[in-house]
Amino acid sequence: MANIIQYIEESFSELVHKVTWPTWPQLQSSSIIVLVASLIFALIIFAMDYVFGINVKYENQSASFPFWKGILGFYYHIIGAYN
Repeated sequence: MANIIQYIEESFSELVHKVTWPTWPQLQSSSIIVLVASLIFALIIFAMDYVFGINVKYENQSASFPFWKGILGFYYHIIGAYN
């Protein structure tokens, strides 16, 4: 039990005295970079899903799905957009 208490005390001391915390402007700029990168990746994934997933072929008035229909294709199938 003493080892656990010592570990917690040393961890707290290190966090308070040895860690360099970012300033508010640094934190804001890092957050904006993460937000922009996340949006770019989301748009790329959306575009890939759209291009590779929403190419449904209609044969004899019924939808035939490709090998991978993507997230949007799956959603459209659930809501009945292909019927």
